[in-house]
Amino acid sequence: MEVVVTGRHCEVSDRFREHVSEKLTRLEKHDHRIMRVQVEVELEKNPRQHDRATKVELTAFSKGPVIRAEAAAEDKMGALDLALDKMQSQMRRAADRRRVHKGRNQHTGVGEALAGLPEVEDAVEEDGVTERQVGPITVTGDGPLVVREKSHQAAPMTLDQALYEMELVGHDFYLFVDKEHERPAVVYRRRGYDYGVISLDVGD
Repeated sequence: MEVVVTGRHCEVSDRFREHVSEKLTRLEKHDHRIMRVQVEVELEKNPRQHDRATKVELTAFSKGPVIRAEAAAEDKMGALDLALDKMQSQMRRAADRRRVHKGRNQHTGVGEALAGLPEVEDAVEEDGVTERQVGPITVTGDGPLVVREKSHQAAPMTLDQALYEMELVGHDFYLFVDKEHERPAVVYRRRGYDYGVISLDVGD
């Protein structure tokens, strides 16, 4: 397994590189297909963030999906340990899910999936400017609030593959194109090992 360590806004010593390589050998017992792990160490320049002064991001490349984990701590060693623990946990959850998921994949209706989400409050107009409350956020003016926008290429996959990839990236949801029904869908984590699925019927 190849280990590549890079630093942003900081120098990375040969001793730390050796320490990283030694620590990351733990990952091979969870996934023997890992070929390369990219380790990025970033130093936070803001003195107010001293307890999170160093961020370490791990990206593991294997014959399967890419696995990512990141963590921040006061020093490089602490951040590395936290990020490694997260990655090992994601790998264990993915492996457990592959063993116990059969017979538990039930599709969830949109109404049930949206239950419990905060409702959008009515708009209030002050001095000609419209304000409305979307959950905890006050939106001023017309149009939707777009915080960040991303676009990814997507190869159709099965529900099993989507659940597996969601566990590996450590997210609570995963957007994918359902290979069986050829339509966009989102799988999301509920309580424990319970999952829900929302799919879109795009029609003709």
